[in-house]
Amino acid sequence: MKKVKKEDIIKLEDYLWEIPKSFRNDMLVPARILASETLLNDIIEDRSLNQLVNVAVLPGIQKASMVMPDVHEGYGFPIGGVAATLYPDGAISPGGIGYDINCGVRLLISHLQYETIKGNIESLSKEMYAQIPSGMGKGGKIVLSAKDMTDVLTEGAEWAVKKGYGRKEDLEYMESHGRLSFADSDLVSDFAKKRGTDQLGTIGSGNHFIEVDYVEDIYDKDIANVFNLKKDQVVILIHTGSRGLGHQVATDYIRIMMKEMIKYNFKLPDRELACMPFSSEEGQHYFKAMCAAANYAWCNREIISWEARTAWKNCFGKDAGELKLLYDVAHNIAKIEDHIIDHVKQKVIVHRKGATRAFGPDSEELPEAYIKSGQPVIIPGSMGTCSYVLSGTSKSKDLTFGSCCHGAGRRLSRRSVKQQVNAPALKEQLKEQGIYIEAGSFKGIAEEAQQAYKDVNLVVDIIQTSGIAKKVAKLRPVAVVKG
Repeated sequence: MKKVKKEDIIKLEDYLWEIPKSFRNDMLVPARILASETLLNDIIEDRSLNQLVNVAVLPGIQKASMVMPDVHEGYGFPIGGVAATLYPDGAISPGGIGYDINCGVRLLISHLQYETIKGNIESLSKEMYAQIPSGMGKGGKIVLSAKDMTDVLTEGAEWAVKKGYGRKEDLEYMESHGRLSFADSDLVSDFAKKRGTDQLGTIGSGNHFIEVDYVEDIYDKDIANVFNLKKDQVVILIHTGSRGLGHQVATDYIRIMMKEMIKYNFKLPDRELACMPFSSEEGQHYFKAMCAAANYAWCNREIISWEARTAWKNCFGKDAGELKLLYDVAHNIAKIEDHIIDHVKQKVIVHRKGATRAFGPDSEELPEAYIKSGQPVIIPGSMGTCSYVLSGTSKSKDLTFGSCCHGAGRRLSRRSVKQQVNAPALKEQLKEQGIYIEAGSFKGIAEEAQQAYKDVNLVVDIIQTSGIAKKVAKLRPVAVVKG
């Protein structure tokens, strides 16, 4: 398989590049890259663009396979990838969603200013670490019965609210209200359920975290007012997904699809792209199981919010006020959506893998409060840099099926960054900068060091330049809890 080289790529705009259909005779659509030339030179070093070309072969794919500026190599699909296949017979591919189904982010906002609690940040980080279980395979305080598990997979975040672990008003500010109605818990294996029995309310390991930030800059005052964001305000950023349950759902259905795909005569350049027609029995089973795992993830983030609110109250008392949910959005998911393709409204299955939904104003999917502003889009950086709140625009639907980046994007593997970083020294260095780290191991700190990631400022600037989302606020970290 020939490797994509710089000379194979055509520049369409300062921020948009294309690998044409003529690059390989099995491509059904072109492959497009949102990036600056600087980032493109980094991206071309790994396999992500070859994976992007492979995605352009998916049966039923529409318009183009796409990657965001935070793209890096993944399983089958590149991370940062977006692909829409025609409903109902186009392909659905677990590799286009990822192993951590509905990995996503949410932002809780406070009424306190950073200067007010600056002296208590270390105490808050320790209390967060005490309240929110983290680490590989780490279980939490909630152990689900078989009935509870069925209810969680069916109801999503609503289950947490019913059980007193969440707030009803939060549901309005979650993508899909924290629940996908297509979910079928019977299509989730017993082993997957077993893995998820005690993992609600936990963040796990890897790049998942809880972060205390303050608003360092406001770029759009009008939208910031709609989002209730103010300069120097303290906020809590939560990033995690469906834990072992979602990973097992992906594993189970990738195995099934690799075995059964031959009967649909799908010819793919990479087995990791294993897929089925969405309308097929196997395709429907995977989609409904994926929806159930997504519901588990939304429930998980709602319970983590309850734990974060407990830590907040323990540190600052009732006078500190409530932590309100700004928004919760997924970035590893497949959704059935309507999009205009060649001037015609089409129903498609949008795969977002390491890509965030970024719907603009007047979208029916948004809470009433955000109809005029567009959807809040939350972009985490790395623990030593910054994060961003953006707002989606109407152009995102035209250009990227209503999607944008999901973070800074990894540039070094976990193995290579561990060889370069002295984790104890990094922890002390960050403390000197006013960033307190609580983690279960130095390994986790080293793997997530700042140098492991692209420059989030460059990534977000490209998103703004492209017009698919606009900058609203920059967040500066002061405490991070990791697995």
